[in-house]
Formats: sequence, structure tokens, C-alpha cells
Amino acid sequence: MPFAIAVCVGTVIGTGIMRAPGEIAQMVPDPVIVMLLWLAGGVYVLLSCNVAAEISSALPKAGGHYVPVREGLGDAMGLLVGWTMWVAFVAVNAAIAIAAADFLGSIIPWIGENVSLSAMLILLAVTALNWPGVEEGRWVQIVGTAIKIGLLIAVVAVALAMPAGSAAAVAPTDAASAMPEPIGILSILLGLQFIVAVYDGWYSTIYFAEEDRDPGRNIPRSLFRSAIIVTVIYLAVNYSLIRALDFDVLRSSTLPMAPVIEAASGQWGNVFVALLATLMALVTLNGSVMATPRILYGMAQDGLFLKAALRVNRGGTPTLALAAGTLISIPLVFSGGYVFVFRLMGALTLLAACLYVLSYFALRIRQPDLARPFCARGHPVLPALILIINCALVGSFVYSEPVSGLLMLGLVAICIPVGIHLNRQRQAASLGKGIAAAAPLP
Repeated sequence: MPFAIAVCVGTVIGTGIMRAPGEIAQMVPDPVIVMLLWLAGGVYVLLSCNVAAEISSALPKAGGHYVPVREGLGDAMGLLVGWTMWVAFVAVNAAIAIAAADFLGSIIPWIGENVSLSAMLILLAVTALNWPGVEEGRWVQIVGTAIKIGLLIAVVAVALAMPAGSAAAVAPTDAASAMPEPIGILSILLGLQFIVAVYDGWYSTIYFAEEDRDPGRNIPRSLFRSAIIVTVIYLAVNYSLIRALDFDVLRSSTLPMAPVIEAASGQWGNVFVALLATLMALVTLNGSVMATPRILYGMAQDGLFLKAALRVNRGGTPTLALAAGTLISIPLVFSGGYVFVFRLMGALTLLAACLYVLSYFALRIRQPDLARPFCARGHPVLPALILIINCALVGSFVYSEPVSGLLMLGLVAICIPVGIHLNRQRQAASLGKGIAAAAPLP
């Protein structure tokens, strides 16, 4: 249970909460609506946990989202969602590595001048940490998550203790120059889509379901407890920043915690925030790198990916699958900035989430007698609501960023030739068995 909660909370609370408050305030320039959107993000996660707790505790296998989708919607949809989630994890690994290098580069000039190269080295270092076995990464995740939550709570306490608006005095003088855009439905949906991406990772425990000794009990508990912890922390962080900073300053700030800590501790505030942000990024990256190879591993178990992904070392790490994820992340590190890769990851995850929730309904219809240690509350209304929200968020992303939407579809389409190849292999194997069975005995 401690690891299950640590991997969820530690994966969610990372670079997003360090940078997103300013980004969201810029998208939706109203403090009340901003707080409501962060609360809506928490409600979204709880509704998603309601579905995930049922289907992932009923099917506790390696592969995460892929497992119930293949079981409920068939091999083709299973391959599609498995590949989509793997690409999403690959993208988020690149985004987090970029963010870690950005933060560390603010206090180490060489890293700041070579962000992409530094991000690649960070990604390789975290991969090397997880190569020997599961235990090494497990303890890093538990200890790292405890440290960064404690530091975040300390930042919130400092922000709430200072007079309202006092931190704005140490912010850049031109911070309030940007004119707010009118608030519309699209801007609210885009803001919510960004926030949902910041909450992403809430499901991380389902990727370790096969390694859980009591998944029927631990998966639902870890999902809901992690969701509540993260929601409370995110609301506290945003409220404290809105209170300590002038809202216009928050809107134009890329790292809004920096002026708060600087106002409290002087010139070392930026250094503290940069180190805190780097720590948060590294712990998140560790959890994400641990989960990424388990998608390909689960697909390979069912013959929907190359069998090489099943190779596991003595420590329990799927080595080739781990190496494949890191190698594909490296080009994304050099492809663009943090926000671009981060939003792409969010859209990919939402696309997979639509199929994940659809598999919930398919399993209810096709396998009504499946043992379900946890049954989703509010069936069918609440699961249908989260499906509608996911579809609306994917639609808003494609509508507002058609080029990125095409890139997203292109990345997903890569799985088509892989599926054709694997299908031919299965057909050839079936034909070979049929011929062998029909051959007369000597």
C-alpha cells in the first residue's frame, strides 16, 4: 500500500504544479474560475478512479489501461490503447526530463545553455537507476514522494503566513503587462484539459497490479486515497499562490513559487524553488520510467507486441521494454519545449481514457459474472459522465490545435503496421498448427 500510494502521488505531483498555476491563470484570468477548475480536476480524477477501481481490481494484470480494453473491446482496441498509453508515457518522460533540466539550469549555467542535452542525460540516469531491479526504484519513489510533499506543504504554509499580495513586490516589474483574453467555453475546456494533464498519473498503481499481493483491496484504496491527497495539495498550492501574489503577477509567472519564497527568505528563494522543482521532476520521472515498460510487457504477454519485451532481468525489470521507451523519448526531448510535449501527452492520455471507460461498459455487458472486488458507484450515470468529459476534452484539443492533433493521430497510427505484422504471425502460427494436426502419423 505505501508504494501504491507513493507511485500515484509521486507521479502526479511533479513539474506540472510548479508551472501550471501561471499557465492556467493566463488561460482563464479569473481567480474564482481558476480555483473551480482545479477542484473540477480533482472531481474528474475521483470519477475516473471510480471506474478504474472496478475494472483494474477485477483484472489485475500488467499493462494498465490496455488490459481491460483488450478484454472488453478486443485485440484491435487493446493494441490501440496500449500503444497510445505507451506513446503518452514516452512523451511525458521527455517532458519531465526537459522540465528538470530547465529548473536545474536556472542555477547551473551550463545546464541552462544545454537544456536538451542535459534532459537526455537526466533521462538516461533515471533509466540506469531502474535497470538493476524494481526495489531500487520502489524505495526512491517512496522516500522521494514523502520529501517533496513535505516541502510543498512548507511552501504553502509560508505563502499563507505572509500578508496577502506581499510576494508580488519581488516579482518582475513587467509581470502584469499581459492583457487578459475574454473567458469563453473553449478557454475553460482548454484550461481544464491542461489541469487534467497536471493530475495525470493518478492511475499509476494499476500498472503494478500484477505485482500486488492483494489487488482487490489495495488498488481501490490507493486510487481514492491518492486522488484525495493530490486534490487537497493542488487546491492548497493554488489558493496560497493566488493569495500571496497579485493575480496579474501569477498570470505571467512561469514559476510562481519563486517570488513567494524569495519574499520570505531573500535572494536564496529562487535557488530553493529550483531545487524543489528539480526534486519533484526527478521523483515523477522515476515513477513514470518504472511504469512505461510494463505496458509493452503486458501487451507482449498476449501476443500483441514483440516477444522481446518479455525479457526480464534478475531484479524484475523488463530491460528491453525499458530501453525502448527511453530511446523513443530522446527524439522528443529535442523536438520542442515543455508545454508542447506536456499537452501532447495529456491529449494522448485522454484518448486512451475514452476507450478505457468504454471497456468498463463492455465488460459489464459481456462479462456480468466477472468477480469484481469493487463495484463502481453510480452506475451507469457516473461512468457515462466521465466518458462524455473525456470525449469533450479530446475534441477541444484537436479543435484548438489541429496540427498537434494530427501529430497525435500520427503517433497513434504507428501501431497499425505493428498490428498487421503480429496478426500475420498469429495466422501463420495457426496455419502451421493446423497443418501439423492434419498430417498423417508415420
